[in-house]
Amino acid sequence: MTQRRELLHAGAVVLLLGRSELAHSAITRNAPSIVAVRVWPAQDYSRVTLESDAPLHAKQTFISQPPRLAVDIDNLTLNPTLRELVAKVQADDPNIAGIRVGQYTKSVVRLVIDLKQAIEPQVFALKPIEPYQHRLVFDLYPKVSTDPLTALIAEQLRQTQEADQKLPPVVNGPTGGKGTVGTGHAVPEVIDPLAELMAKQGKVPSPDAQSTNATSPAQPGSIPPELVRESTSGTNRLIIIALDPGHGGEDPGAIGRRGTREKDVVLRLARQLRDRINAAQVNGHTLRAFLTRDGDFFVPLHVRVNKARQVKADLFVSIHADAFYTPRPQGASVFALSHGGASSSAARWMAAKENKADLIGGVNIETQDVQVQRALLDMSTSAQIRDSLQLGGAMLQEIGRVGKLHKPQVEQAGFAVLKAPDIPSVLVEAAFISNPTEEARLNSASYQAQLADALMKGIEGYFAKNPPLARTRSL
Repeated sequence: MTQRRELLHAGAVVLLLGRSELAHSAITRNAPSIVAVRVWPAQDYSRVTLESDAPLHAKQTFISQPPRLAVDIDNLTLNPTLRELVAKVQADDPNIAGIRVGQYTKSVVRLVIDLKQAIEPQVFALKPIEPYQHRLVFDLYPKVSTDPLTALIAEQLRQTQEADQKLPPVVNGPTGGKGTVGTGHAVPEVIDPLAELMAKQGKVPSPDAQSTNATSPAQPGSIPPELVRESTSGTNRLIIIALDPGHGGEDPGAIGRRGTREKDVVLRLARQLRDRINAAQVNGHTLRAFLTRDGDFFVPLHVRVNKARQVKADLFVSIHADAFYTPRPQGASVFALSHGGASSSAARWMAAKENKADLIGGVNIETQDVQVQRALLDMSTSAQIRDSLQLGGAMLQEIGRVGKLHKPQVEQAGFAVLKAPDIPSVLVEAAFISNPTEEARLNSASYQAQLADALMKGIEGYFAKNPPLARTRSL
């Protein structure tokens, strides 16, 4: 009788529950759960990532005034991990002002991303890949993007202006006229190669144009008039070197036993090499470095190549830290592209591992023109590979003076990031981060300085034998 009464009571409860409540209960039991949230701010774009134990389904709406992105995620319940997203936004994020989350309905979570400027949002899902589960990604690209070459010259002109302010004031000396100091000695005019390059491309307004437009507001990505200097035809040939710190953002790269992340150590090394490049000249030619990323954010492989081409780079140097299944391998390596097969099984394995970066970092496949990307990656010339081998050889020789080499010659394989058709390109594996001894050396400031010096000497050695050619490439 007792069991019968319990069954009747349970049946009554079921009848009292409506169909919607039962359906909601079933949905809740099978609903995905947020396991991690991340925000990656950068000038190029800001990324928000929601990682879950099952696929997420979302609908998004962009509101222009004020700019914000509203996202409704179905079949989701707000949990403490998702609430953490609010505190993940940094004050200096160039694109995101703040994030709000709330339980909009019983089965829908609403996410509102308040923005600092108009953006072109890309929302896409990524399938699980080690070390991540399912990911829902929001890439927020500024509608008005900055041209990398314009940004490069603006930074250089700012540095030139600061240097000029430290010089003695120009006055009329005994010989009189402009261009003399109090001692009467003539001061040679400072010629800025970047300004000359931009002037030739029509991206720097002429002095007359500056005076007529002095009162007009600055346009996004333009160079402030006070930074523009007169250019002359006698400017030396500018050499631009694209430095590519591997991985970044969602893609940490290899991780050493002590927790050292490849993406962090290679960015520090790239910044040291940048400082050396910007302070150097080769045969009277001014050198300038351009970083494909100068922060912790992910850059797809083909975008790294495109960035180097946009700034008309003369060289492309991708910097990495090797890893293997066991801690024994050690030493640095330098790789160039191969049209055919890899020069060794290790080189083939390494290329396959590095080419996997897009899967880990997360690329919106729907936005890619597959045919265009394939054409870009198939246009590399024999001349580019020949020059890359020469550059790699010069670098390998210098690296061998400060550390061990894994292989004494430049290896070749099908690295996607080396496939710019008109730029000599190499990939440097600075050391094995999976080797505890080399992991410690990579974290040493003195060893990083030695590596940066060696790479700089390799670049100088390459140009000593291969003077830069005239610029004939278009952006």
